[in-house]
Amino acid sequence: MLRSWRQRRRVSQLDLAIEAGVSARHISFLETGRARPSREMVLKLAEELEVPLRHRNRLLVSAGFAPIYPERAVRAPEMHLVRQALDRILAGHEPYPALVVDAAWTLVAANKAAGVFMEGVPAELLSEPVNVMRLSLHPDAMGGRLLNLAEVRAHLLHRLRRQAETSGDGRLAELHDELASYTYPGVDLNVAHVPGPGDILLPLRIAAGDRVLSMFTTIATFGTPMDVTVSELAIETFWPADEETAATFR
Repeated sequence: MLRSWRQRRRVSQLDLAIEAGVSARHISFLETGRARPSREMVLKLAEELEVPLRHRNRLLVSAGFAPIYPERAVRAPEMHLVRQALDRILAGHEPYPALVVDAAWTLVAANKAAGVFMEGVPAELLSEPVNVMRLSLHPDAMGGRLLNLAEVRAHLLHRLRRQAETSGDGRLAELHDELASYTYPGVDLNVAHVPGPGDILLPLRIAAGDRVLSMFTTIATFGTPMDVTVSELAIETFWPADEETAATFR
C-alpha cells in the first residue's frame, strides 16, 4: 500500500525518505515487509504523501494498528458544528445555487436556488443517492441543457479522472467511464475552447426556458479535518457570470 501511494504521487523512495527523515533503505524495507513501521511513522509517511484520511486508516490497519480517524454521519449529534457551518454557507449564498457533495460527488445538501439544476430531470436521476456529476452530464439532465457542453464536459471529465488518480477511489474511475460513454446526438464533443481576449473564467451556460443562465463556480473544503466524512465534503457555490443571470436569480 505504501508503494502504491508513493508511485501514485510520483515520489521516489529517496525523496520520501528525505522528507520523512529516514533512510531510503528503511523505506525499501517497509515496502517489502522486511521492517515494520511504528504508528507514528505510518502517519508521517501518509502525511508526506497526502494520503486521504480514509486511506490513512487502511494503512494503519495494514501495519497492525487500529484506525484513528473516525467516520461519523453528517447528521450525527457530534457533527452539529459542521452542519451549522454548511447550513449557514448554503443559506448565505442565496439567491444563487450552492450544494455540498462528498468524495464520490454524491449530493449531501443544497440550498433552494440549486433547484434550477433539477428542473425537468427524470425521477430516476433524482432518486437517492443523487450524483452531481451524473446530473451535470447526463443527456436527460443538465447535459441536455448545457449550451457549451463540449467545453464543460471536457473540464469535468478531466477533473474526475485526476481525482480518481490522486485519491485511489475506484468509484470515481467507474463514474468517469460511465460519464465518458454518454452520447449527445448532433453535438460535436471535439470542440476546443479557445479563450478570447475578454475571457476570465469558463462559465456554465444553461438553457432555462427562454433564458440562458451563465455561471462560474468556486469549491471550498474544511481546512483541518480530523474526521473521514468531514475531510471528504466539498461545498460548491455558483455565481452569476453576467447581470442577466444575477437578475434572474434575484
